[in-house]
Amino acid sequence: MEALWKKCLEEIEKQVLPENYITWFSPTYAFSKNKGTITIAVPNDFFKNCLKENYQDLIENTLEAIAKDKLQVEFQVALPENSEKNRVKPNTNGSKKELSSSTITTGLNPKYNFSSFIVGSCNQFAHATGLAVGANPAHTYNPLFVYGAVGLGKTHLLHAIGNEIIQTNPQNRVRYISAESFTVDLIQSLKKDDMIAFRGRYRPLDVLLVDDIQFLAGKERTQEEFFYTFNSLYESHKQVVLSCDRSPKELHNIEERLRSRFGSGLIADIKPPDLETKMAILYKKAEIHQKEIPQDVAMFIASNIRSNVRELEGLLLRIIAYSSFTRRNIDMLLAKEVLKEFTFDKNKNFTIPTILKYVAEHFDLKVADLKSQQRTRDISTSRQIAMYLCREYTSASLPEIGRQFGGKDHTTVLSAHKKILSKVKDDEKLAKHIQEVIRKIECE
Repeated sequence: MEALWKKCLEEIEKQVLPENYITWFSPTYAFSKNKGTITIAVPNDFFKNCLKENYQDLIENTLEAIAKDKLQVEFQVALPENSEKNRVKPNTNGSKKELSSSTITTGLNPKYNFSSFIVGSCNQFAHATGLAVGANPAHTYNPLFVYGAVGLGKTHLLHAIGNEIIQTNPQNRVRYISAESFTVDLIQSLKKDDMIAFRGRYRPLDVLLVDDIQFLAGKERTQEEFFYTFNSLYESHKQVVLSCDRSPKELHNIEERLRSRFGSGLIADIKPPDLETKMAILYKKAEIHQKEIPQDVAMFIASNIRSNVRELEGLLLRIIAYSSFTRRNIDMLLAKEVLKEFTFDKNKNFTIPTILKYVAEHFDLKVADLKSQQRTRDISTSRQIAMYLCREYTSASLPEIGRQFGGKDHTTVLSAHKKILSKVKDDEKLAKHIQEVIRKIECE
């Protein structure tokens, strides 16, 4: 099945534009094959819909030509723990217990590694502890408990730790699983009266990585089984890494004995990324897709998405896809066109008075200077930056912005916006000034 899909991809690569192949086909893999249907795994619903609408015929025709048989293609969004069927080779040194099967499904996605993990002040500590565990599991930080809000990179970090361990020590038996999947596995095992096999999938592991541990809340039977699994691994000096949306102390409907164990090792939190980190994430993601994203576009997306990295990447993917289909370069016009129906997390801190205040402070001026008729170079540039920010980050009309700048005409505001918009693409110093003002407003 994998060989068939690989051959299919090789043929498709010859028939589509390079950027379209990288964007739409590189992240896919053959998920399953049943009778006359092959199921292809894709990262999300956006991929699924685009492939169905634009490439299904091409894929099916290519498969038919290779297999000499008509195959129907279906697309399935793969959860992270199912996204790659990586296998760890069975241990052959005879010093460890045999598993219930000859191989272990790691559940790891090889694309989630430390080299693709963008580090900023928001996640520096979690990243450092993850590296330490990846290099030397079960020695210092055990268990490692990583917590933070949705979409900040906890799942990426868990996969990166697992992949690092396997790369360094291929003989280690590693498994990544979500708490929800652990619960489902337990329920099915109880129904089949096959708890021996269930325990055989977890207790002989060298490393267990469990995502979204808060899912265990209120599930007494699952908590009990996880408690014994945790104890078995910990007492055998095996590594446990957990992720959660809150700290152990804030977990409700979780047994005290479990919360105590969660907090017995190292606790590392991941905070929402700052503007610079969000922009770095966008640049890295664009590089993966072999696309260049202008500085002003990166700043526009990053400053409008308050915290969720997953959402940030999704918006960029949407822009890249639209750019590929329309064969247009990525710029502010295209970005705003693609994202016009998207509801941004508007920061309530971005008001005209607040922008005036922070721009004036940043350039060591008074708000009155920005509202005045003075045309010195420093004041004019600062005023244009303030008008640009008001236009980009508030819903105020051009006349309203002009009125709050001392009665300026709306054409003055429009001209200032266009001037900064054209300069910020290439003027790194100007871009840094704007980034710093935005960062200060966001932190107010």
